Amino acid sequence: MLARLREQEPWPELDAIAITHWHLDHWGDLVPWVWGRMFGPGEDTKKPGALDSARGAEMLEGIGRAPRVSGHVLGHVRPERVTSTGEPFETAGFEVTAERVLHHELLAFGFRASANGAVLAYSGDSGPSDALPRLAQDADLFVCEATLLAPNPEGGTRGHLASDEAVEAFEAADAKRLLITHRPRERPPRLIARAGSRRHGAPGSR
Repeated sequence: MLARLREQEPWPELDAIAITHWHLDHWGDLVPWVWGRMFGPGEDTKKPGALDSARGAEMLEGIGRAPRVSGHVLGHVRPERVTSTGEPFETAGFEVTAERVLHHELLAFGFRASANGAVLAYSGDSGPSDALPRLAQDADLFVCEATLLAPNPEGGTRGHLASDEAVEAFEAADAKRLLITHRPRERPPRLIARAGSRRHGAPGSR
């Protein structure tokens, strides 16, 4: 993601960073981003706010204490708030609500952000969860992960959705549009055409 943002400007000016959970594919870009703020083209950029769980703050602090690093990771963000589920709060001009979602045994969140009358909901990584329709209720866009080929048990606590399950959460929320993400391009979406999805327009994938 950092590389894509840098295609738009020399160094991305970020207002806030929302961390869903601590699997590397969801936070790894923070490491080069911090080094860029310390020694590179991001030295003069402002500190963004960071939305995170208390456990994540401890992890960031530990990573930043590596040898030869002049300042730990938390020195490059403003830790504005520890996420509390279901209670909206303000950051970077958005009203944000965090919901705990089901991702194996890990502490994980989805986010709902609204501003100027528009609502974006993001599932993070999640198995089937009642939190998903709450996050995406009447949202203009629901960005939902769909990693699995089929809705099958993973043995123990679920951590991901199949595309049909993402559609089910989308329809239960009565959201306007669905964007499927966190899915390898080798796994084309296999979506069930339902009345709800026809009403709101065909879901997309990326």
